[in-house]
Parts: sequence; structure tokens; C-alpha cells
Amino acid sequence: MRILSTPTSATGHWDGEYDERALHRWAVQLRSRLRAEAVSLGLVFMGPRLMDQAAQVMEILRVHARVPLLAGCSGKGLILGNEELEGGGGVVVGLYALPGAKLRAVHVVQREVEEYSGPGYWAEATGVKLGATNGWLAFGDPYTFDGERWLAGWSAEYGSLPTVGGLASGEGQEQRTQVYLNGEVHNEGAVVVSVGGAVEVEAVVSQACTPIGEPWTITKVEGNLIHQIGNRPAYQVLADTFGRLPKDQQERARGNLFVGLVTNEYKEEFHRGDFLIRSLLGGDPKTGVLAVGARPRAGQSVQFQCRDAASATEDLTGLLEGARRKGGGGRILGACLCSCLGRGERLFGVPHHDAVLIQRLLGPVGLTGFFCNGEIGPVGGRSYLHGYTAALGLFVAKPRPDLGNKG
Repeated sequence: MRILSTPTSATGHWDGEYDERALHRWAVQLRSRLRAEAVSLGLVFMGPRLMDQAAQVMEILRVHARVPLLAGCSGKGLILGNEELEGGGGVVVGLYALPGAKLRAVHVVQREVEEYSGPGYWAEATGVKLGATNGWLAFGDPYTFDGERWLAGWSAEYGSLPTVGGLASGEGQEQRTQVYLNGEVHNEGAVVVSVGGAVEVEAVVSQACTPIGEPWTITKVEGNLIHQIGNRPAYQVLADTFGRLPKDQQERARGNLFVGLVTNEYKEEFHRGDFLIRSLLGGDPKTGVLAVGARPRAGQSVQFQCRDAASATEDLTGLLEGARRKGGGGRILGACLCSCLGRGERLFGVPHHDAVLIQRLLGPVGLTGFFCNGEIGPVGGRSYLHGYTAALGLFVAKPRPDLGNKG
């Protein structure tokens, strides 16, 4: 039963079976390791083995760890500190002290997504207006909740404010997952947590890709079929791009090619983080058509991408270093990592890859999280649903304004 602490967090992993008395003692011990007077936010991620007792576990945590707001979901794999527990045993809990934060959490369902009627709808439904939040955490059910449709309206309403999270995982064969809010266990919809006041949510979204070749402009497209890039057959542009790669890069890229769609055309140059990565589903050398897992538009910039372990490491490292440089003096109070089930040891060949890298470049930080059926995070000022991605949400204290010398 591991417990870690920082000045603003206490995080722990219970890896035993359900035992009410033992869990009670563990929750009390976990709370005692938080050096703050009060818990602001609790995050909980639960493995499949405890899902049948989820309501009881939540109640024990709320009462004995004294958590006023507790949110999370089920996960086939769990994350704590510098460890990725891909076996998914037990439950991971994070207790966070977020001084000056204003938090509000709600449960939303698919019916509300379908009834969305334009800007203003979600502010009324959640009770959180645009100026009252700095960003969101979101944990959804992949089987009953249309995350892409929800995010389209959500981003239209809340603009460039980051939404970070993921879709729950669990007992895959039964398509059974759960999302949690305080004492409630939901089998549908999503739980969203607004973070406002003196604490911000900063997002690091690593899509595990490195750009190859050069950016092009899509000149003819139909639905998800790209016919022409730069007024040439799209397949030929891809073949030429691949052919110009050095032999070692060709080996890395073989079977690992994706497309990157630029989200902000007003930039003079495009770099890592400017692209929304989507699958390259196939291509026809006779017609020159490429099929992609998106609906790009004519005039949109595109650059082919390579995804493999080396690219994923390079991408996450660069983004974490950028987040560290960009910090602006704000102190990291805690973090939540939502990582794709296709990452972890399956991609990197070694355990704990992303969690170790985060601690090395940003830590020590109180990190909890889980392995997802889809990740949520912003790219180019709008939040999207991703795959094969690591979506990291940092709870960052707003830097105090310089009051100057009042001498």
C-alpha cells in the first residue's frame, strides 16, 4: 500500500481486495500525509477488480480522507507518482490542496450533448460561465457518451480554455466502465470538474509523433478522402515524402505513418504541437487518394507524421521541457495523466516510461492517472479527443502579480 506526498498532495495506491476496515485505516493514513489543513480536490481511479464495490470505496474515501469533491473513473491501468501500474489492480487516489481554487463538478449525459443549442448552453447546464473557470478535467464513458460531438460544442463555448482528461477503461469484454462523482457511481455520461480562482489547468498533450517531410496544402478533398495535396495526387506526395527519408527513418516510419492537420493556419511556421494527429487509413496509388481518420478541408495545411517509441519519447520530452520553460513562476500543485492503453510498455518496451519522464522534468509532482480508451486535450486552442496520446493536466498556482515597491 504505497503513499507518496509533496507539500500540496498526498497520493496513494491500494492494491488489495475490498476490506472495509483496512480501507478505512488506509484512507485515514493517506489524509494524514497531506500537509495542508484541508483537501481541495480528490481524484480516484479504480481497477476492474474493485468496480463492484466502487460505491463503498468512494464513501470510505469521502468520509475518512475528508474529501469535499471526489471525481474520477475506472481504469484498466493506473498511474501513481513515477509508476504506471498496467495491471490495473486496486485503486489510485490523489488528495490535492489547491489554495484559492474555486472548484465545481457536474455529471453530463448524452441527452445534453444531443440537445446542445449553441453558445451559452453549457454555461447554463453546468452553472459555470466562461469567466468563472480557468480550465477543466473530464472523465467520460466511451460507450454511452459521444466525446467528439461533446467537445465540438464545449470548445465553441469555452474557447481556448484547456479541457484535459480521458475516456474510462475497465472490463473490455463486457464494455463496462464507470465514472465517479463524490458518492455516485455512473455507468454513462461524463464527469467534468471546473478549476477556477487562483489555480489554472495547464495541458501537455503528446500525440507521440514527429513530423516528416514538409508541410503541404490540401487542394482537393471529399469527406475523409484527400484527393490532392499541392495540386498533386495525395498518394504520390506521401510516396515521395517517404522515399526522401534516410533508410533508417524509412524503417521507423514503415507501418507507423499518420497525418498531421494544422489547427492554426495563421502561424508562419509549424512545429510540434501545431498538428492534430489522425490515422492514415489507406491509400490507392491508382487514383492517388488517401483515406484519413478525419474530415479535413481544402486549404488546410497537412504534414505527414511518424509514430513510434523514439518519436513518442522525443515528442513528450520536448513538450515537457517547453512546459517547464513556460512556467511563468506558477508552482505545480499536482498533476493528472491520462494515457492511451496503446502506450506504456506495449509501445516503449519498458515500464513507467511517461510517468518517469514527467517526474524527471517537472517533479517531484503529485501525479495520479489512468490508461484510457481515448484521451482529451487541447491542440491549437481547442480541445479534441485523441488516440495513442498522453494528456497531462497540471494544477498550477497563478503567479501573484508584482505589486511593486510601495515604499
